[in-house]
Amino acid sequence: MDHAILTVSRGNGPPVRIGRARVFVHDPGNENRRTEDAMQGTSAAVPSARAGTVGAIVRNLLALALLAGCAAGCGLVDAVFDGFKHAKAVENDLVAMVGVKPAVGFNWHNGRLTSVTVTFPHLLQDKPLQELAAAARAAVGKEFKQRADDVVLAFSLGPSETSAAQADQAQSKNLP
Repeated sequence: MDHAILTVSRGNGPPVRIGRARVFVHDPGNENRRTEDAMQGTSAAVPSARAGTVGAIVRNLLALALLAGCAAGCGLVDAVFDGFKHAKAVENDLVAMVGVKPAVGFNWHNGRLTSVTVTFPHLLQDKPLQELAAAARAAVGKEFKQRADDVVLAFSLGPSETSAAQADQAQSKNLP
């Protein structure tokens, strides 16, 4: 049986040698042989590559279906898809109650709401802290439809204030 060297050329570069392949020569004396017998001894890369590809696709689809089933069973779907809707609803409720739109973040653990953080963009001088805390707790309880283990109320204060000399001194200490 003859061997041929398969090469592929890529643009201007030298050709790349892929490997050897046996050349199939039709034998007119054995016309009644089965195809499998006739192909024996040749390297038929296409059928085996296709079989591996189909198997890989089936395995990936099966793994994806299994993962989707597990995610639906443990409440992960609700946490991911509906959690952001709940957070936006809390923001809207607090805008209506307080007049300032906060940023709302949340943390789920095994389907349980462990914490919700409500961060206002600045200190609110006209509202007492107790009133803000009560409004945040009420909005979280109403919109998330379950009790949060912890509700964190925060305020963004903006950048810190330092003199230019102190800032230069601090930056020079951070250099290696």
